[in-house]
Amino acid sequence: MSETAGQQHPIGIYLKVWLLLFILSAFSYAVDLLQVEGYLRWTLILIFMFLKAGLIVTIFMHVTWERLALKYLLFAPLIAIAVLIILMAMEGDYTFMTREIFFDQ
Repeated sequence: MSETAGQQHPIGIYLKVWLLLFILSAFSYAVDLLQVEGYLRWTLILIFMFLKAGLIVTIFMHVTWERLALKYLLFAPLIAIAVLIILMAMEGDYTFMTREIFFDQ
């Protein structure tokens, strides 16, 4: 029987994460209540969403206690996809601005 069999995690960490998830959700709803508009709105919503998802994955799915190789296996593709999405958004803005310059009469 290995050392990690029957491993118990302290309940306090789960309660703290639940509280933090509640606070982040309240901030997310506050963005709507304060009627924040434009890029700031979507930036805040995405930040709160990623923070909540990260907490859920790391604590409740026990990724915190996994080996480093598994963490790389899980998160490297996500980071690569995020970088590609950012690059595509930048290229889309460049294409839009180029069309405005050359086709706007």
